[in-house]
Amino acid sequence: MSALYQRHRKRTELNLVPLIDVLVMLVFFAFVTMQFRSASTLNLRLPKVETAGKNQFDGPVTISIDRDGVIAFNGKTATEMQLTSLLGQLHGLDQDMPVLIRADENTPLKKLTFVMDACRKAGLNKFSLQSR
Repeated sequence: MSALYQRHRKRTELNLVPLIDVLVMLVFFAFVTMQFRSASTLNLRLPKVETAGKNQFDGPVTISIDRDGVIAFNGKTATEMQLTSLLGQLHGLDQDMPVLIRADENTPLKKLTFVMDACRKAGLNKFSLQSR
């Protein structure tokens, strides 16, 4: 009778494949939704303007100038000659393309006027300055 009472219990196993699948999907979701900042992103402190309206910009072109006068075109650092060339290419695509100029509050006025002048020379007259 003792043979009847002996039952062989099946060893419980932890199925790791579904667990690994879920963890991979979570990591993938985290990378997809994460906002990466490029190394060339400038840390700008925009000047405060009391009478400024809403800062809404729908254009695809942004020119940033940091406090040291370093120019970035859509997040990538550019020299003055490169900027002039890029703006000339934009004029060939669309004359009425809006351009946003973001300058740090301590940016040298000479750099800001150069960027504005380069936009005008390229025929891009729809530029605006961003403030906070």
